[in-house]
Amino acid sequence: MTAHDGKSGTIIKSSGGFYTVSTSGGLIECRARGIFRKDGQKPCVGDRVNISVNDDGSGLVEHIQKRRNFLIRPPLANLDVMVAVLSVSEPPPNLFVADKFIAVLEYKHIEPYIAVTKSDLQDAGALTSVYKQAGFSVFQISAETGEGVQALKDSLSGKFSAFSGNSGVGKTSLLNAIDPRLGLEVGEISKKLGRGRHTTRTTQIFTLDNGGRVADTPGFSSIDIVQVSGVGKEDMQRLFREFEPYIKDCRFQDCTHTAETGCGVIQAAKDGKIAETRYLSYKQIFLQLKDIKEWERKS
Repeated sequence: MTAHDGKSGTIIKSSGGFYTVSTSGGLIECRARGIFRKDGQKPCVGDRVNISVNDDGSGLVEHIQKRRNFLIRPPLANLDVMVAVLSVSEPPPNLFVADKFIAVLEYKHIEPYIAVTKSDLQDAGALTSVYKQAGFSVFQISAETGEGVQALKDSLSGKFSAFSGNSGVGKTSLLNAIDPRLGLEVGEISKKLGRGRHTTRTTQIFTLDNGGRVADTPGFSSIDIVQVSGVGKEDMQRLFREFEPYIKDCRFQDCTHTAETGCGVIQAAKDGKIAETRYLSYKQIFLQLKDIKEWERKS
């Protein structure tokens, strides 16, 4: 098999060691060169890559271009937006897990959007106000009534996004409401992806009818995401964007905003300028990170 001159493109699907690369000349199914494993690298969905093409039309990923950002689980690169999907009920939201995930997105320079689903089942005002107050784009959603779906879809136009959310929050229903052409089956098997609910190896990009691109993924593990992403306690104050106006009011320059006298952030939380749940999440994450050694973070 002879390799011909290279092309460049974007990986739009990853499954079982095969990578579908979208190029100006069409889709090319690729394997990755062994050099990536040797270097501890692996191509992933969203990567811009250089490939070579064999006589039979198959390809090899030769080079991964510089990434703007990268998430570990599932592997995704060069995201513009991550939509964190929280349901107002059934299941109730775990705000600590959500805030931990949002902190990682801030660290990775991926813009978090918050979609609060099932607003037809319970008033979502209190939950949406927490994240609006923090300065995020928040969408109150009902896939049943259509509330908020168009606004979210419009905000994703021209962007590369992915959706994260625990099982049962309505992520698949929301994706189908945004673009019915996807036809993803709720809680069952996605025929477009060729996977069942217990298969976790396939990630794929779909192009929406408004020009946006969205990655449908097997799911996210948020439990240890702060540690594995390399976030340290010294990073934390800048990962809670609503703290920024009040840090200047802290009495001490090295204030951790956890217990110090004269802390502007603590005072803002007491005054209701920072949501109590957000401040408690910050404090809990900070204390978790406090005892993690530098070598543990980097490993």
